[in-house]
Amino acid sequence: MGNGLRLEGKRALVTGSGTGLGYGIALELARQGADVVLHYSHSAAGAEDAVKQIHDMGRRATAFKADFCDIDQVQELGQKAIDFLGGIDCLVNNAGITFNKRFLKVTREQFDVTYNVNIRGQFFLTQVIVEDMLKHGGGSIVNLTSVHGVSGAPEHSVYAGTKGAIIAYTRTLAVELAHQGIRVNAIAPGMVVVPNYFKPTAFTPDAIEQTAHDKIPLGRHGEPVEIGQLAAFLCSDESGFIVGQTIVADGGTSSLMSLIDDFRNEATSSLGGGYVPGI
Repeated sequence: MGNGLRLEGKRALVTGSGTGLGYGIALELARQGADVVLHYSHSAAGAEDAVKQIHDMGRRATAFKADFCDIDQVQELGQKAIDFLGGIDCLVNNAGITFNKRFLKVTREQFDVTYNVNIRGQFFLTQVIVEDMLKHGGGSIVNLTSVHGVSGAPEHSVYAGTKGAIIAYTRTLAVELAHQGIRVNAIAPGMVVVPNYFKPTAFTPDAIEQTAHDKIPLGRHGEPVEIGQLAAFLCSDESGFIVGQTIVADGGTSSLMSLIDDFRNEATSSLGGGYVPGI
């Protein structure tokens, strides 16, 4: 690592990397020195664009399509990535979908598809990659969960359930594999703006900026590159003593008590009068 690239010589697979967070993560891993296999289910153009950028960095890269509702395709994706790079050192499980709907209106199909993509597909892809990692001495796995896995939001019972499952699964898999040289951790992003944010008609760039300013202690939303930098750190040897952790990257959102509205200004009422000196 004489050139300062923390992932030099590493081989990575990033799922859901044709757009959004996965796209940003894949590019950042390559900037840090890794060769990268990208996965996409719909965003072929985005994945191929990232492949070209990674090639321009002098790294190896390719993209494969797989439907995460089809376990055969998921396992084939893992084997293709292994064959292309000669093994996988870093797996970033980013592929996922979301929707919002009142609990009593959720259908079986909506429930099944979300769990299939967000946790079932990830689980069986990871099996394939772990078998390979054990053959060459270990590796690092980073699972993308969400603040929805640690905080509650109406109409997200299905999505939040998958993200909570990822947190529990990460912790348990980590203690099962750590002694074999495989570290497993998770990242729980908060409001990180990606193209999908703009699909709902209610969201505009100005509205998102204002919401972030009003609701996030840091006063801004996150950027995909920031999640990419965290993923690169967790994939690197520099994080060698971090095992089974879910790192929340949300600008302070989940740390803020929901009862506090005007958190930037001094409180107008005082507590503790009569029994705390000076109050």
